[in-house]
Amino acid sequence: MTYQILDTLPKYLRRNYKLYGSNKIAMRIKEMGYWKSYSWKDYWDNVKWLSLGLIGLGLKRGDKVCIIGEIKPQWIWTELAAQAAGCVAVGIFTDCMPNEVKYFINHSDARFVIAEDQEQIDKVLQIKEDLPNIIKVIYWDEKGLWNYDDSILMSITGLIDAGKQFEKGDIGLFERNIDMGTGEDICVFCYTSGTTGVPRASMISHRALINVALTQTKYDDLSSNYNYVAFFSPAWVSDQINSVAGSLVAGYTVNFVEKPETIMENIREIGPELLGWGPRNWESVMRTIQAKISHTSKLKRFLYDLFIPIATKKNYFIMKKKNPNVIWNILYFLGYWILYRNLLDKFGLTRVKIARTGGSSMSPDLIRFFQSMGIKIEVGYGLSEIPMVATHFADNFKPETTGPPGLGMDIRLSDEGEILVRGQNMFSGYYKDPETTARKVEKGWYHTGDFGNIDEDGHLIIMDRMDDLRQLSGGQKFSPQYIEIRLRFSQYIKEVLIIGDERYDYVSAIINIDLDNVGRWAELKHIPYTTFIDLSQKPEIIDLIRKEIVKVNKLLPAGTQIKKFANLHREFDPDEAELTRTRKLRRTYLEDKYRELISAIYSNAEELEVEASITYRDGRKGSTKTAIKINKVH
Repeated sequence: MTYQILDTLPKYLRRNYKLYGSNKIAMRIKEMGYWKSYSWKDYWDNVKWLSLGLIGLGLKRGDKVCIIGEIKPQWIWTELAAQAAGCVAVGIFTDCMPNEVKYFINHSDARFVIAEDQEQIDKVLQIKEDLPNIIKVIYWDEKGLWNYDDSILMSITGLIDAGKQFEKGDIGLFERNIDMGTGEDICVFCYTSGTTGVPRASMISHRALINVALTQTKYDDLSSNYNYVAFFSPAWVSDQINSVAGSLVAGYTVNFVEKPETIMENIREIGPELLGWGPRNWESVMRTIQAKISHTSKLKRFLYDLFIPIATKKNYFIMKKKNPNVIWNILYFLGYWILYRNLLDKFGLTRVKIARTGGSSMSPDLIRFFQSMGIKIEVGYGLSEIPMVATHFADNFKPETTGPPGLGMDIRLSDEGEILVRGQNMFSGYYKDPETTARKVEKGWYHTGDFGNIDEDGHLIIMDRMDDLRQLSGGQKFSPQYIEIRLRFSQYIKEVLIIGDERYDYVSAIINIDLDNVGRWAELKHIPYTTFIDLSQKPEIIDLIRKEIVKVNKLLPAGTQIKKFANLHREFDPDEAELTRTRKLRRTYLEDKYRELISAIYSNAEELEVEASITYRDGRKGSTKTAIKINKVH
């Protein structure tokens, strides 16, 4: 199809409605074990009625509408409904606590809240007295809410009915509102992750999102017959591109998972051509593959050890733009049908033509592994303020980089190595914060706060946050993030915090073990354990993690190798502000919270006693004192 250049997302919805009507599926969601489909006409009708219903309740042009829930058709409909009325959609992550929800609603000056279910409604009702601007709170999953009689509540079906009635009094209002929209209008607020303070609302225009979607559509040659599986929250700017703008511009079908626990099952059922995963998802798949191979039969391990190097070698030829000879092609063909295809099929990846990742750094080894089996992962670099800065497309691909600048984007480095960006994907400033906007954008260049480099081919290489670069007392400089992503390549390490600065003369690590993989390894080795705490401090597990650290140390300069580590007795938790909602480390907060453990690591202590909450396998909870062992890396 010919991809028209329109200036707002609702105008693309109208184009698709007129182009496809009831003849093509726009959305598909699995409910109660069955896939339910919505055509482009269904999409259009629901957006229209919701938009008119909100207007009937008092929605005015320029208002803000907060949406909190798992990504479902209702989220997308209400977002487009707000945008069609000239308003702004504000996404909130489902795992936000009530005080966080209150901050987002009040800071954005929202007048309506769209919530998924009883859990989210309870959060809003808990803080209702602190939300002076809210007119209505609308929910789309009625389960558990039948006996709620608060006048502020309304079901989404009730809102749709109200919209149908409102339309009778002003036929054509919906389309007139769409016609009034311009590309410079703000369509969404995407809040920053808050790694360095209070989250700020980045104002993203229709123009910025559409530019990114048009760029990806052009360079990836996206087809309206593609399927995309949505499971990330649109509160994250990345999924605003994939689930909203990308689908509207390219016309592909968005498939919504039944629930978070069925993501892999639903991906395998759909077999998408387009897949968007964060680095942690790819790491999880890699850890699962490694764990299953290490615990499978000798024959399967032999085949894996035989054919993975063959795939790696062929990929080397491709990366060097050389043609592998007939022998290598035959061996790879055999490997595909004996091994690679089966591995990919386990995760629903056999039909993937375009795979995307972003949000944080990703190990080049991980990228090479999947590329060797035919999955080329396009690594993108973007921010809440700039949806796309740089990305890989087609043959312009290097695993060590995040690609060249996106279409219409310019990148340069400051004298200190900070990445500076300008171009057509730029945000329109921070909401109610002109001072920070002026500080971050100087002479049209946005200061990202990220440290990087630009290689000879113009590809951007991200090293770390400027504030996170460290120097040891001996003068050796290093990037904690560089070490962390390579440790997370291990099937046994889920998360890691690298420690070291001018106060210390060596690097250390605080490790979160991967409970599933380490637990499986322990069971195969007949190592008994009761809880996460108990497992993490077993001598055998400590030695297992030590060996993984030794592998990574071989890749590091001698002065920045890890000398000590501790397996933490619990996982880092976003509900305790240890991680952002997009699962990035809150490094400064973590270092402060675990300062006693860090002090113990950099002393002669062999262990540190802490009090920890525990959950037993039968669900019982309690607390106990436990000793975290301080371990040397030999």
